[in-house]
Amino acid sequence: MNLQEVTQAYDFTGKTVAITGGGGVLCSGMAACLAGCNANIVVLDRDMALGEKALQALKGTKGKHTAVFIDVLDKAKVQEAANKVLAEYGRIDILINGAGGNNPKATTGAEMSFFDIPAEAIQFVSNLNLIGTVLPSQVFGKQMAAQKEGIILNVSSMNAFRPLTRIPAYSAAKAAISNFTQWLAVHMAQEYTPNIRVNAIAPGFFLTDQNRFLLTDKVTGELTARGRKILDHTPSARFGTPDDLLGGMLWLLSPASKFVTGIVLPIDGGFSAYSGV
Repeated sequence: MNLQEVTQAYDFTGKTVAITGGGGVLCSGMAACLAGCNANIVVLDRDMALGEKALQALKGTKGKHTAVFIDVLDKAKVQEAANKVLAEYGRIDILINGAGGNNPKATTGAEMSFFDIPAEAIQFVSNLNLIGTVLPSQVFGKQMAAQKEGIILNVSSMNAFRPLTRIPAYSAAKAAISNFTQWLAVHMAQEYTPNIRVNAIAPGFFLTDQNRFLLTDKVTGELTARGRKILDHTPSARFGTPDDLLGGMLWLLSPASKFVTGIVLPIDGGFSAYSGV
């Protein structure tokens, strides 16, 4: 790769990027970054109010941007969303599977013993994260196979490397996403074309709406015991921000990583490297 190729690697002009969970804190940041790099952005979300809010942040950028309803647990709805993307843009170059999350009913603690976690709560978390990644990969991946190129980026988690206390279902689901990422990378390359790459990022600890008050006190804003323990085991000594994901994301979506497929990239401030000693 010559210098000109390096400088052009992160120009996504003409590329169409679909992002599930695109209205969320982390994924809307990804959308804004890619829009700033001239990509066309399709914000896919169940909550169209969040989708439209994310869309507003893209105003003034060069690409063409839309928000489209999706239910990542309903393959017919995923196909309907994909049809809208194809009708509007003609192709899909990049899929980011950002939809996911936990359920308080699948979290152990003072109010919930592991032995009492309802099966349906575990199933909800498993479905939302794993099935919610598999179904869009099937629908959008089929189009990539037809056009003989494309990129899929999944969102795993530090929980996949080292399961955290209290969230057994979420940890297991994210571990499944990491495994599925590797499987799909091999499958798409061997069965269709090596020009389809599949990777994942594994964020460490980021303050989001889902975990803010597990890690910080709602009244004082001070760290909770759990939040302090996390920072004590994070060499960078802080929580991540949405911007911290963007360099790794851009690299995995760009020609700069064209020989990279099947990896799960930690973006965690060194958490996964630290033994605690």
